[in-house]
Amino acid sequence: MSKLRECLKLSYCRYYSAQQVKKKLPIITCKRPEFNHYEGQTYAKFDGIKLASQGWLHPKSKNDYFIVYGDANKKNQKEENEVYKKSFEEIGLCAELNEVMSRLGYELPTAIQARSFSPIIQGYNTALTAETGCGKTLAYLLPVLQHILTWKNHVKEDFNSPLAVVITPSRELAIQIAEVAENVCQNLNINISTLVGGKTKQKMINPPIEYSDLLITTLGAYSKLVTTGICKIHNVHHIVLDEADTLLDDSFIDKLSLLLKKFPIQFKVDIKNPPSGCQVTLVSATLPHELPEAVNSFMDPQSLRTVTTDNVHRILPHVPHKFIRLGKAQKPLELLKLVQADVNLQRPVMIFSNKTSTCDFLAMFLNENNIECININGRMAVPLKMGKYEMFKNGQVNVLSCTDIASRGLDTLRTRHIINYDFPLYTSDYIHRCGRTGRLGSSNDCSITNFVAWPREIQLVQKIETALRKHAALPNVNANIKRQIEDRITRMTSAT
Repeated sequence: MSKLRECLKLSYCRYYSAQQVKKKLPIITCKRPEFNHYEGQTYAKFDGIKLASQGWLHPKSKNDYFIVYGDANKKNQKEENEVYKKSFEEIGLCAELNEVMSRLGYELPTAIQARSFSPIIQGYNTALTAETGCGKTLAYLLPVLQHILTWKNHVKEDFNSPLAVVITPSRELAIQIAEVAENVCQNLNINISTLVGGKTKQKMINPPIEYSDLLITTLGAYSKLVTTGICKIHNVHHIVLDEADTLLDDSFIDKLSLLLKKFPIQFKVDIKNPPSGCQVTLVSATLPHELPEAVNSFMDPQSLRTVTTDNVHRILPHVPHKFIRLGKAQKPLELLKLVQADVNLQRPVMIFSNKTSTCDFLAMFLNENNIECININGRMAVPLKMGKYEMFKNGQVNVLSCTDIASRGLDTLRTRHIINYDFPLYTSDYIHRCGRTGRLGSSNDCSITNFVAWPREIQLVQKIETALRKHAALPNVNANIKRQIEDRITRMTSAT
């Protein structure tokens, strides 16, 4: 009789626990409900974590799926914006820039803008890392522009010698940052100039004479003109590396190190008038683990003040992420179905592929099925690529097929749906791709759909799902893709 009571009690406890879980909001919903994950749910240390994607290597798992909601299912609840209660004035922004922010419609700073302002304005070298689309550009532009307003009348003006320089890995990003800076500086006495590759040789033959306070440039073009003496560096007191993880990649680090060694980078810059020395700000959505090693060649890594947010190296919590297990042959038809629905609803969509050939094929495939689609990839001539992107940006076309060339830095506020036709092979790429939607100022009904087909893709999805269920940061967020590929080749060679 006592054993019967114990069994009944245990059954009741299990039933009660199950009912309590069901009352909570779902964080992950699955095609097979037994794998659902609820708000506040934890896993015993030695029980292991049951994954919806656990059996996806088996062919019979095709058409299985799970959806990660995060905070997206709380839309009907009262939401708190990711802002500080302090105003721009309270965090130390000067009156001129505070007036500009009001004119542009910014009432309060975002979390990263509020947290980063103090160390940057005080002259500290700063590593600024935050999720995509949270306002990082203004987070460093505002203190840099305030420095320029303070220094401008105390530094001897000289042509081709700016007070601050923003260095980026791509022309597209440089042009975009320049647009933001020019918008802020419309009524301020600050000159903005842009330098990108393509006409560098012409400028070396016929050097320009420009009076610039803030230069926004690509690494290659700026490095050449500094080496030849056309761009002077004696007045530069602040260098910003935007998309720093890419610039610190093995593909760029040698050129970057050679350039930055020419500047008097200090442990902390004396910001008095006139200033002395040069400070560095590193900005990125993903911070490589080997950052101290990479920066050691041109500055003291101990001087870096790290500023970050709670969502760094995590998926966007306010956007649903759907992972679908598909066979290779299923992907085109599934894509057509999703994109047709987006077109009917006039939802701008970006489709990411891992290869240029796939990117081009998808654009052709969709156009043949009466869906207007344009494509951009890294092999295109810059004017053609920028012209096509402008068509998507200004709303002439709502479907864009692209490679990872479009995954970093571009401010794609219109984008409401991301489709990873090829699932990325690296966590950092997934973060950057997904960051093209759900950005600050974007629509509230954004979403992400992932097609998962190959074993390597499944393995990465399993790691991502494990991190989500453990409420942990995503694993192996290392943007040094070249290093990862070399390490993988080395391991494969060793194994054989």
